[in-house]
Amino acid sequence: MTSAHAEAAASKWRPIAIGGVVILLALFPLAGSAFYVELVAKVMILAIFALSLDLLVGYTGLVSFGHAAFFGIGAYTLGLLSPKYEAANFWVTLPAAMLFAGLAAFVVGLFVVRVKGIYFIMVTLAFAQMFYFVFHDTKFGRGSDGISMNFKPVAAIGSFMPFDLGNASHVYYCVLVLLVAAFAFLQVMLRSSFGRALQGIRSNEHRMRSLGFPVYKYKLASFTLAGALAGLAGYLSALQFGFVNPELLSWHQSGNVLLMLILGGFGSLYGAVVGAFAFVALTEIFQALTRHWQLLLGAAIIVLVIFLPGGIASVAGRFRRTHVGEGNDA
Repeated sequence: MTSAHAEAAASKWRPIAIGGVVILLALFPLAGSAFYVELVAKVMILAIFALSLDLLVGYTGLVSFGHAAFFGIGAYTLGLLSPKYEAANFWVTLPAAMLFAGLAAFVVGLFVVRVKGIYFIMVTLAFAQMFYFVFHDTKFGRGSDGISMNFKPVAAIGSFMPFDLGNASHVYYCVLVLLVAAFAFLQVMLRSSFGRALQGIRSNEHRMRSLGFPVYKYKLASFTLAGALAGLAGYLSALQFGFVNPELLSWHQSGNVLLMLILGGFGSLYGAVVGAFAFVALTEIFQALTRHWQLLLGAAIIVLVIFLPGGIASVAGRFRRTHVGEGNDA
């Protein structure tokens, strides 16, 4: 079997595998307990967050250490727009969260995408810390206690109520639909000329610039879009848990989502999703074993990086290459 045939076979089976996973996730609430339904919903929210960062790191070549700022802005948008004695409107607050997170990413991107490498990492971290202290140290963000929401948003369209966000199963399916939508959107976008240009910039920025591509504008657009998607994830997190606090914008949160990509594999949309599930699964298992679970998690990541540097998503590629090699030998 040639490598071209193997790639064609993989392209044929990949949508079937993804569809199977989506079906399993859709059926999960029918068999899982309420605790695990909420846990998987949380993982899917983190998967959207990981997808947003993978657009930057895996497809544009911009390693950000301040991506949690936009996650937190999306969450705080719901908290700040929620009335005290009545429910907010889902159809108003969700777009607003993505808009404000995307706008913040655009403003930050005007400055940060001009620098590269370690300077880009440090500048994104600096901006994230600035946002953190705005919400932590001012009355605007209600300080370290954050904001608690008395009511879940309502999804009413006139007198019609398509789903009830006070119901954990409805929240689960809402998150699942938005995860599939984000995944499909990124998949289509990355196959477009814009997505190909981003991947070209990641591979060889100087060549893309010499070919006449407006590299700065492409990177800024990618940074803005990634921020808006992170805002979507932050909004869903606030919706699920009913409160927000400044820790959502902390560098720890940015570090966690980077770890998800390391576990799953950079430059692979399904790797970002797998990485989110793997990160939460390892965290839950190690927390059940010991209070020093961070040591076990760190050791597991070190072992993975040494023996599987491409992340979990690279396993299928390695199997395919081995299969191709055996077929050529035959």
